[in-house]
Amino acid sequence: MAASPTQLTLKKLRDDGYNTVAITEKWNPHARVRQDLYQCIDVLAISDEGEVLAIQCTSKSNMSARIHKIEDNEHISNIRAAGWQFEVWGWFKNKQGRWEVKIADVS
Repeated sequence: MAASPTQLTLKKLRDDGYNTVAITEKWNPHARVRQDLYQCIDVLAISDEGEVLAIQCTSKSNMSARIHKIEDNEHISNIRAAGWQFEVWGWFKNKQGRWEVKIADVS
């Protein structure tokens, strides 16, 4: 992918009017791994109305694995109880070569 799923997600969120957006996935150089917030959230966005949107962003082909990862996550029940909207965004190029996203709600 020329553009990362995270960067594509940030652009779409900002285009959709989310002004409070943060990347919560960090590189841990000591463990040499990427670490997500609560082991499943790459991006958090807050709308002007106070809605919290948690996103796991990936390629479309990896969506199923990410959904299973979320369902097995020890924190998912607390995230849901908090009322956060939670989505998996799978990025892919369409037939015209433009980026599109498939969104799965896992709230």
